[in-house]
Amino acid sequence: MSLDEIKISQAIIEAYKDKLIKALDVDVAIVGAGPAGMCCGYYLAKAGRRVVIFERKLSVGGGMWGGGMMFNEIVVEEKAKKILDEFGIKTRPHKNGYYLADAIEAVSTICSKTVKAGAKIFNLLSAEDVMVRKKHVCGLVLNWTSVEMANLHVDPITISAKVVVDATGHAAEIVRIVERKAKIRLKTKTGKIMGEGSMWAEAAEEIVVRNSKELCPGLYVCGMAANAVFGGPRMGPIFGGMLLSGKKLAEDLAR
Repeated sequence: MSLDEIKISQAIIEAYKDKLIKALDVDVAIVGAGPAGMCCGYYLAKAGRRVVIFERKLSVGGGMWGGGMMFNEIVVEEKAKKILDEFGIKTRPHKNGYYLADAIEAVSTICSKTVKAGAKIFNLLSAEDVMVRKKHVCGLVLNWTSVEMANLHVDPITISAKVVVDATGHAAEIVRIVERKAKIRLKTKTGKIMGEGSMWAEAAEEIVVRNSKELCPGLYVCGMAANAVFGGPRMGPIFGGMLLSGKKLAEDLAR
């Protein structure tokens, strides 16, 4: 068979176009394909929801790739090990109820299983704004990450979603946009982003799960973004809370 470069290009363009069109109106749009965002997408897709995840970087996985300080092993506790077991990720017991997993296996497997469950992941796309109607977050404004990086004056496109989830980690990027531009009072003690506290892994692992919830109509948060918004501590290089956070929010939204 002879290869035709134009037909190869045509195949890529047509397939991506079709995938993007289907993503223009979804049940749940998740921003950030770290462990919490992908875990949330996985369980929502399994529950039959139409889910799309947007990741600004070339690769998914957030900070999980690097484990702690680029030692690519991750640590989880007993409760979160059950999620890794469900994904088929090998774990090894350590001490005092801690379990280890290979960071590369963990990220690649979670990503694969999330896509196979039916969630669509778009990388290299950034959410630069949100759509708000009557104080209700109802969609995202998207542009290529390269446009953002090059500071080009290129207009974005929009997508509609019944629910938007901020899973952008410490930065809580979507919530900050809503706070700054939509002037919506958030469901925090102050009505604004409270900022994350110093590291306290024991407390943070529990608090991040509780903080994964609605912030305002149409906008939810999970993962480290949840503690950044609600004022919880950071947890450092342990990833159980991230997985449990994504699962908890997915279960709440699927009800």
